[in-house]
Amino acid sequence: MTDGNHRSVDLPLVDHHCHGVVEAELSDDGFRSLATESDWAAPPGTDSLDSPFGLAVRRFCAPILGLEPLAPLDEYLARRRSIGAAKANRLLLRSTGTSEYLLDTGIRDARLPEPDAMAVLADARVREIVRIERVAEEFAAESTAAGFVAKFPATLAARSREAVGLKSIIAYRHGFDIPAERPSEGEVRKAADEWFHAAERTGTFRVTDPVLLRFGLWSGIDAGLPIQLHTGYGDGDIELFRADPSRLTPFFHATRTLGVDFMLLHCYPFIREAGILAQVFPHVYLDTGLVSHYLGPSAGTAIRQAMEIAPFSKVLYSSDSYGLAEHYAVSATSWRTEFAALMDEWIAAGWATTQDADRIATMVASKNAQRVYNLNA
Repeated sequence: MTDGNHRSVDLPLVDHHCHGVVEAELSDDGFRSLATESDWAAPPGTDSLDSPFGLAVRRFCAPILGLEPLAPLDEYLARRRSIGAAKANRLLLRSTGTSEYLLDTGIRDARLPEPDAMAVLADARVREIVRIERVAEEFAAESTAAGFVAKFPATLAARSREAVGLKSIIAYRHGFDIPAERPSEGEVRKAADEWFHAAERTGTFRVTDPVLLRFGLWSGIDAGLPIQLHTGYGDGDIELFRADPSRLTPFFHATRTLGVDFMLLHCYPFIREAGILAQVFPHVYLDTGLVSHYLGPSAGTAIRQAMEIAPFSKVLYSSDSYGLAEHYAVSATSWRTEFAALMDEWIAAGWATTQDADRIATMVASKNAQRVYNLNA
């Protein structure tokens, strides 16, 4: 597949879901640990960067750091160390042509920059996405069970007042096989009592109870902001079959008239399922973040699947980058390259005019995110 000539190769991007970059200097092993979703080291005699993402780093990132395309990995890592993390991050982030980042601040990693620092590093606007479960856990640590039940919805609303969206990781903590309706107050009180009693024994709050996760999700609905939902592939603790977004069909029926949009993140390998949901429900959207860098040479497959059935107004760009600026650079370049090639094919085959392709690409690159998250207000 060629790089294509469509102007999507130059469009400004709104990255509607990402996590920030590690600002500290990284060892080679530290780099490798951030270059995969696995929590485990590669087996002896193998290299986790001998992967589609490793190829993408060599192809797309090596020239940004002053090396030839496809320079060997050891040369790339040595070059990254020699110029320092700060310069490498700056060069890679600013190569992406991203005008705005929506930053999920819910990961507990002190190495990640706050939104203001990320804005300086990337020379772009940064807005916050508030993670529901983190607010719940932080509030619980300074509350009582009864106080949590009574005050968490207002606490979440106040915490998200300056944010543009919320996120839930219910797919990680339980799965999407949940009742469609709001949990009753009695259910929430019982679950909260059990949670607080468990925390007295363990000394920590980690919300995994499905009733409390639903309580958080419905509190997010009450806050009125778009809600991002992790779906599909992710960290090793996820049970993949329970992260299939089609399991949320009853929930989407129950919420379709409430005025809150749901953003299905990543979706791999359930991209087609997510596309169907986005076509059927007026308040459901999707992206192919995360795999836009991890699929390497096959990223175009995910991008094409996202464009198969969903309305063009329902597809967004994201990178879901975490830790490595290389994630940002690879995702942006892969999306531009593959989307341009797709638009060129549609034009050549008579499926779209150049004007159609321009409009569609601009919607996915930035306009849809600007509309849904009200970024121009």
